[in-house]
This record gives sequence, C-alpha cells and structure tokens, in this order.
Amino acid sequence: MQELMARGTALLGSEYAILGGAMSWISERHLVSALSNAGAFGVIACGAMPPELLDKEIAATKAMTAKPFGVNLITMHPQLDELIDICGKHQVSHVVLAGGLPPTGSIDRIKGHGAKVLCFAPALALAKKLMRSGVDGIIIEGMEAGGHIGPVSTSVLAQEILPAIADDVPVFVAGGIATGEMIAAYLEMGAAGVQLGTAFVCATECIAHPAFKKMFLRGNARDAIASVQIDPRLPVIPVRALKNAGTDAFNTKQREVAQKLDEGTIDMGEAQLEIEHFWAGALRRAVIDGDVENGSVMAGQSVGMVKAEEPVADIVARLVREAEAALLR
Repeated sequence: MQELMARGTALLGSEYAILGGAMSWISERHLVSALSNAGAFGVIACGAMPPELLDKEIAATKAMTAKPFGVNLITMHPQLDELIDICGKHQVSHVVLAGGLPPTGSIDRIKGHGAKVLCFAPALALAKKLMRSGVDGIIIEGMEAGGHIGPVSTSVLAQEILPAIADDVPVFVAGGIATGEMIAAYLEMGAAGVQLGTAFVCATECIAHPAFKKMFLRGNARDAIASVQIDPRLPVIPVRALKNAGTDAFNTKQREVAQKLDEGTIDMGEAQLEIEHFWAGALRRAVIDGDVENGSVMAGQSVGMVKAEEPVADIVARLVREAEAALLR
C-alpha cells in the first residue's frame, strides 16, 4: 500500500495518502489535527469564513498538530485573495481549491507563498486544463459524496480520468469510499490516494452535535439524497444530505432567489452566494445546534457504513488494515 501511495504521501507529507474531506463546521481544528496526527491528512474547511476567522482556525490547528495539514478554499469566496494570503502568513503547506475553476492568478498566488495546490476536476478536460495551470494534485469526486456534488459517479470518473492523467499528476479519488477494500481498488487503478469525509463525521474528535452523529449512525444510502434544481436559470450545485424538512426549505429558498433575479434586485453572482450562505447556515444549525430536522445533515451515500463513534486513529488504522489485506489477496 505504501508503494501505491508513494506519490500521494510525497505530495502531502503524510504517512498515508488519505485526505480528510473538507466539511464546513465539521473540518475544524479538532478533526483536522486528529487526522494529521493519525497519519492521514487533515484539511480545514474554510467555507464562508472571513479572513480573520480562518487566521484563528489555522493558528489553533497548528497548536494541536506538528504534522502537515491543508486548507480548502471556495473559489467563489469574495475575499479569496485575502484568504490565500492568510494561508501564506501561516505557511500552510497545501491549499485545496473547490467550487469551480480557480480565478485568474489564484494558483500563482498560492504557489508564490510556497504552498502546493490541489483542485477538484469533475471532468477529464477540466483536469487537463488545471494541469496546464500548474496544479500539484487533482481530486476527482463522484456524486456519491456528501455536500456539494457533481453529476457523475466515482467509478465512472475513475475509469475515465485515471488512465489518462495518473502518470502525470497525483490523483486522489473521492466519493462513496468507506472501506480499505475500496481504497485498495482505486490505488490499483492508478490513484495516488483517496479522500474521505462521511467516514470521519462520527469520530470521537469531531465536534458535530450528538444529534447530528446519531442521524449518521441511523442513516443508510437511500436516505442520502441530492437536492433538486427548481429554476433552470439558477445553476445551483446539487447538495447531498439526509432527507428532512431542511431539504424542502432549500426548494423554498431557490424560489425566493429566483424571484429576486426576476425583480433585478440581485445579479447571478449574488444569487449563487445567497444559495451558498443558505447552505452554510443550514449546515451550522444541524452540526452545531443539533437541529437535524430543519438544518442540513450533509452526508454521502456511504453513511450506512458508519456504524459507531470511535477515535480518528482507530478509523484510519482500520482503513489501512483493510487496504493492506485487500492488496495481499
């Protein structure tokens, strides 16, 4: 396994090429530091954080781990440049850009601070474009994942993208991965590593509300559904979450935003930001306040394989054991 993960671990500087998926309100100092301390690679979810809050979160995480970790930044954040500079101030070793094509100059700005850049690529053509832009690693995430998702499954993305680019750049596979056997399968296909999010939500170190974790422990794959787009003029990215009243609230929110577009009181960029702020608020209500009926319980389809609350180190160790055993068969 170490041999198959060699390019991934060399890029990340971690013992295992297992990225923690960046989950807003969840991937903060406690879970991120625990992942890095366990030999995986924690990633802070900046989400809608302002620069001053990210500044404090990075400093707090560095106080809890001496191991490398990354920061996930949303490309549409209105203060992206300032957030990049905060990462540079703290000498963060890796920045993950998510949510769309990186704005002009953002990759160079990150590299100017000496950090490595990883980007999500939902299609082969985009992966090649990002490689030409100088990214150091590619993450391909299938629709089985929790939170914001694309339209294509992990297995199809892996078959399409890994043979084409895996020899040229480290590629990390994400979406629906919950066992070491699946990690081993993607490594054998050419992946340099993997990314898991849902599998770590019920970690002991995760600060998610007990009610949020209980939803995970009770949930199954069929409960984790993708949001629907109400208005074709409003290109919202689907979000996968456990079905509840909050799912319906998002449909209402889309209608409100679409009406504002009709009235000309907001432009498309503002409309998309309003949708993002909705998700940030709904997720906070569920994760922090424990309102799992009206908040957003973002979860991947692998949620049914989360069986217990246990320490991060135990989860990582089990995944590694399973992957090594699978590779020896």
